[in-house]
Amino acid sequence: MTMDRNQLKSAVGDFATKGVFIGTSSWKYPGWLGQLYERDRYIWRGKFSNARFERLCLTEYAQVFKTVSVDAAYYQFPRREWLEEMVVQVPDDFRLTLKVTDEITLKKFPNQPRFGHRAGQPNPNFLNADLFGSAFLAACEPFRSNLGVLIFEFSQFHSGDFARGREFVAALDEFLSKLPRGWRYGVEIRNRNLLQPEYFEVLARHGVAHVFNSWQDMPPVAEQAALPGSRTSPEFVAARFLLRPGRKYDEAVKLFSPYDQTKDPYPEGRRAAANLIRESLTAESRTQAFIYLNNRFEGNALASIAAILSEAEA
Repeated sequence: MTMDRNQLKSAVGDFATKGVFIGTSSWKYPGWLGQLYERDRYIWRGKFSNARFERLCLTEYAQVFKTVSVDAAYYQFPRREWLEEMVVQVPDDFRLTLKVTDEITLKKFPNQPRFGHRAGQPNPNFLNADLFGSAFLAACEPFRSNLGVLIFEFSQFHSGDFARGREFVAALDEFLSKLPRGWRYGVEIRNRNLLQPEYFEVLARHGVAHVFNSWQDMPPVAEQAALPGSRTSPEFVAARFLLRPGRKYDEAVKLFSPYDQTKDPYPEGRRAAANLIRESLTAESRTQAFIYLNNRFEGNALASIAAILSEAEA
């Protein structure tokens, strides 16, 4: 990192007081030991305990950062008790951003072992607003003030899912019209052909943010941000820097593990993140920003964030 832990904490905290929340996608990375985490905290009976680390390291993470993207919510509906376990580990000004469970956002279940007999089958709960309310929002309600953005991440659609992009946009419009107000919602897509005026117009009509995302088959964030109408929420912007465009997820895992250092700097991506921060701070009606970095973006999300904050301050 170009900043040490204390410098990073100071910079992150300063931006958070101005409404800019920047953090990482997930946080349980042993590769950050010695950078963000102190190994001695997780020693049990003379040995490093991975179970103890995973259970307790959010407290130490929240001593530096003011937000995190909770990717685990994507894989199963959150329980109130599970959310409470996280909330009690963080201060009141910390914001948990949750990926909405894929039971709501998958058009068809992928051919993966975790889906069992449903693999390859259509998902009857795709864009089921009632299920989202009862199985997701109900658990979140007691912690509303602790939450950042609820992100609907849609995996890449194929021709068999929607014959035309406008069919998805129409389905999304109907779904968003049924959602309770008062939450920060974001939509993240993985099909570049959907980045059309009609898509942005639907999100804007419902006050939902397009989540700028750096991903394998998506245009760079700078190109997304340059599209007319792409700022679809008047209250906040959201972005996730996950992969360098053109790089496959599995390739990034192999290249960057154990995520303890930057291995492939991506200056254009850093610049796009810094520009979103500056834009949020200088807008006539100041908006909040929620920006997340993944280890698979450059190799080490901590160093990526340090570099972005340094550029944003310049």
